[in-house]
Amino acid sequence: MSRSAIHDDHHATFEAVQQSAARIRAFLPAGAAPSIALVLGSGLGSCADALSDAKGIDYAEIGFPQSGVVGHAGRLVYGRAGQTSTQTGVEVLLMQGRVHTYEGHSLQTVVLPIRALVAAGCKTVVLTNAAGGVGEGLAAGDLVLIHDHLNLMGDSPLRGPNDERLGTRFPDMTEVYDAKLRATAQQVAKRLGIGLKTGVYAGLLGPQYETPSEVRMLRGLGADLVGMSTVPEAIVARHMGARVLGMSCVSNLAAGMSGQPLSHEEVTETANRVRSTFIKLLDGIMAALASSD
Repeated sequence: MSRSAIHDDHHATFEAVQQSAARIRAFLPAGAAPSIALVLGSGLGSCADALSDAKGIDYAEIGFPQSGVVGHAGRLVYGRAGQTSTQTGVEVLLMQGRVHTYEGHSLQTVVLPIRALVAAGCKTVVLTNAAGGVGEGLAAGDLVLIHDHLNLMGDSPLRGPNDERLGTRFPDMTEVYDAKLRATAQQVAKRLGIGLKTGVYAGLLGPQYETPSEVRMLRGLGADLVGMSTVPEAIVARHMGARVLGMSCVSNLAAGMSGQPLSHEEVTETANRVRSTFIKLLDGIMAALASSD
């Protein structure tokens, strides 16, 4: 399929967003009203197994673009997270995988799912990813709370004519990642005894990994993490007025920091190793959000 064909099929116009949102609402059980969208990054898709009362649907059935990258299953799952013997949990819509610009998609295509989920009623968007560690003191397997980002993709998902029905022309990005959500995540991590660091995420185009010189540049710019996703999604979520929480699993140390070559296999292996801890943290955060409603 050509690049232009990919763009045309999933362009995030207001009409396309509303159409996908309508398909999402039609898929939901009667009376369901999930307010949280959760995006799972590379190798983290099995976190959906922790949901109660889960049901899923393929991306193609709701108008979402499909990724061809290993570790991105391409299914939207509805269920309850944070369910305990005393709590019913919170309804969530969980994306098992995402598409990336390096696959040939435009940023408009990349962000269509987030726009549709917000349009379908999700007021909070939780973005997860597997990232390279750039900052000092990070190690493979660390979980890091994103408190800000650097958009180094050379483009913006908001470039082009603005549709005011989706959001304002010039959205404020002073606090992309919600301070109250970050505080909740830190409190939950502390209670569960899970190490949770904080850092700045740099979003690059990819798909090649960074050179050692690029990693030194990123560190000089204040980046702690580097990856190929998340930033466009966070931008459009804020554009539409949703709250955003971002978390990275450090899958590997960036180029030149470990002396080892980088590979996608290492990314998925690390995600597999920390999956149970990540699930425990996410479930705890969802439970905390449910009790605060």
